[in-house]
Amino acid sequence: NKMFHLFRFIYETEHHNGIAELLEILGSIINGFALPLKEEHKIFLLKVLLPLHKVKSLSVYHPQLAYCVVQFLEKDSTLTEPVVMALLKYWPKTHSPKEVMFLNELEEILDVIEPSEFVKVMEPLFRQLAKCVSSPHFQVAERALYYWNNEYIMSLISDNAAKILPIMFPSLYRNSKTHWNKTIHGLIYNALKLFMEMNQKLFDDCTQQFKAEKLKEKLKLKEREEAWVKIENLAKSNPQYPTYSDTSLLNSPVAMETDGPLIEDLQTLKKTVKEEACQAQKDQKKDRPLVRRKSELPQDIYTMKALESHCRADELISHDGH
Repeated sequence: NKMFHLFRFIYETEHHNGIAELLEILGSIINGFALPLKEEHKIFLLKVLLPLHKVKSLSVYHPQLAYCVVQFLEKDSTLTEPVVMALLKYWPKTHSPKEVMFLNELEEILDVIEPSEFVKVMEPLFRQLAKCVSSPHFQVAERALYYWNNEYIMSLISDNAAKILPIMFPSLYRNSKTHWNKTIHGLIYNALKLFMEMNQKLFDDCTQQFKAEKLKEKLKLKEREEAWVKIENLAKSNPQYPTYSDTSLLNSPVAMETDGPLIEDLQTLKKTVKEEACQAQKDQKKDRPLVRRKSELPQDIYTMKALESHCRADELISHDGH
């Protein structure tokens, strides 16, 4: 019956007044599941709970939903990969507050993830984190960068830096120069400093690789500009050119979009990263301490009383038998 209500909520009405309370009760039930998990319980997670992330009103029940998901992963770590891939599949494209909720839940999942399971999902996961760091919505970028304040996540990153740093470096460097929010600059420099201390040679290699790619882009841009000039000159050689040309566009340079500034000298970058990271840490201590914003299961007094007074059907039968 509960599943019927959840299916109707996900796929039909998107309206149900008791979803948060229902998930709160389910969280307590999941917590009591025996190991190994039954196949039907795994299907319930993948086919019922995870699609709840698609619903527009996610904010109403997200803490309870995240609690249920994490409970499943604590019971069976092999579910981590399908859960993370589902979250990435349902990741919001245009709803920034919802993105922050996903980032909260993802950090909770990473807090209980096994290193062997982390290896399976780290590349798509950090590609999404790189996009979040580049988000113009500062709360999304800030929440993603707070992952670098989590010791367990940093230990996982350190063990797999050779795969993760090449994914994250372009996004971190580019936004350290172009992001509009000063707080984000400090958090980015802090992340770069941690990467630099983690593996100096790898950091240098990523810097040089990024620099080479930027030079390639610059040459490609120059070739495109030259091609447009040739096209314009060919057009001018046409006798009908004066009739159809727009005089307001004559002699105007062709504007080409560039992807941020060219990377600075390696030693200058290292010095800048250290100085800016230290300054950011001072500013954070001055303003406020960094607090982990984790989803926790809210306690409702009426739900707690109902759970305490609840008896399993087999218990009632055994009492009647006596």
